[in-house]
Amino acid sequence: MALKILLVEPEFPIPPKSKNHRNFLPIGLLKLASYYRELGDSVKLIRGNKTEKEIRRSGNERWWIPDKIMITSLFTYWAGYVRDSVAHYRKLYPDARIIVGGVYASLMPDHCKKYTKCDEVFVGVHKGAEKSFPAYDLIENNPHPLDYQIVRTSRGCIRNCEFCGVKKIESRFKANANIKTEIIHRKLVFYDDNLLANPHIQKILSELIELKSKKQILWCEAQSGFDGKILKEKPYLAEMIKKAGFHYPRIAWDWGYEQHHEIKEQLDLLIDAGYRSKDLFVFMLYNWDIPFGEMERKRLKCWEWQVQIADCRYRPLDKIYDGYDSKKRKQTGREYHIQKESGWTDKLIRTFRSNVRKQNICLRQNTKYYSADMERKRISKDMTNEYKKLSYEEAKGYLKDAWNPAVIHYT
Repeated sequence: MALKILLVEPEFPIPPKSKNHRNFLPIGLLKLASYYRELGDSVKLIRGNKTEKEIRRSGNERWWIPDKIMITSLFTYWAGYVRDSVAHYRKLYPDARIIVGGVYASLMPDHCKKYTKCDEVFVGVHKGAEKSFPAYDLIENNPHPLDYQIVRTSRGCIRNCEFCGVKKIESRFKANANIKTEIIHRKLVFYDDNLLANPHIQKILSELIELKSKKQILWCEAQSGFDGKILKEKPYLAEMIKKAGFHYPRIAWDWGYEQHHEIKEQLDLLIDAGYRSKDLFVFMLYNWDIPFGEMERKRLKCWEWQVQIADCRYRPLDKIYDGYDSKKRKQTGREYHIQKESGWTDKLIRTFRSNVRKQNICLRQNTKYYSADMERKRISKDMTNEYKKLSYEEAKGYLKDAWNPAVIHYT
């Protein structure tokens, strides 16, 4: 007998304009939708905690009482939103079986079962749905055209970084040999955890290069960046990445300052392939085991190299809350995780985030210093253009808020 299945993305704190951004699209639910459709079941996708009336009006079918409700989860520190969705839909449809899957469910299944009071926890990847093409037609009220496609050539990662949950969810690395027949959009976002680790990566890049030459694709993006160690082992991949149309490539600098020679070699491979330095990004994990002072030295190296930083604040994998608020001036470790063992404080966390942001703006605007007055256009366009020509030492005589990216800042 055909089932009626309600797929739910909880009321995660994602800004409305970012709901369908390529970083937040509920791709797992879209694949599940296609999978169950292929089985002959009826499916609806709901984003947030909606009323019964809103659910009836969504999609093509106005009548609707689900037999099964499948709720996704993301970060463990968003567990509360998952719990709220389970409670909300339990009240609406008390006879429906509620299943929770996704990242939090897979990392903390026992906690998820007890905390959310769902009927079942699904751990890992749904093998049947993994083979299905996402049901993009279910994305409604899209503030931006959904003109891109999510692609995966592999699952899992060959690394085992202690701060990352990939190995816990997908313990085995699995790869596909080709993707050419899957491409239907001209913009591709790769969700691979480690794209270059795919043993067939040269063949896949060759397929993309061919599609790019025929103008069948415009650009590609590797959401998790590129494994710099593999890039060094196979330097010819850098040119292929460029020819395939990957924009804003990212590599990770997860460890200490002493790695800087190796990181520079990885970046140079991409620059030699044709990328501008300011179009490259370096992933940096802060509020972790590396203290603030050393993170600042790493930031200064990125300024020296003229590459941007993609910063990521560390939260433990088993943390079920994160009350960090960038708009507040001061918070405590009771509100969000602060890695005190490494000397981090609320003030240093906010300072590092601010330093990275200012430095990136300097690179994007091609200036040697940062000024909030210039960024917020409190200065005329003509004067701003003149000030941009000045060095920091010259500019600070005219701009009281001039900030020098070439030195360590503790405040």
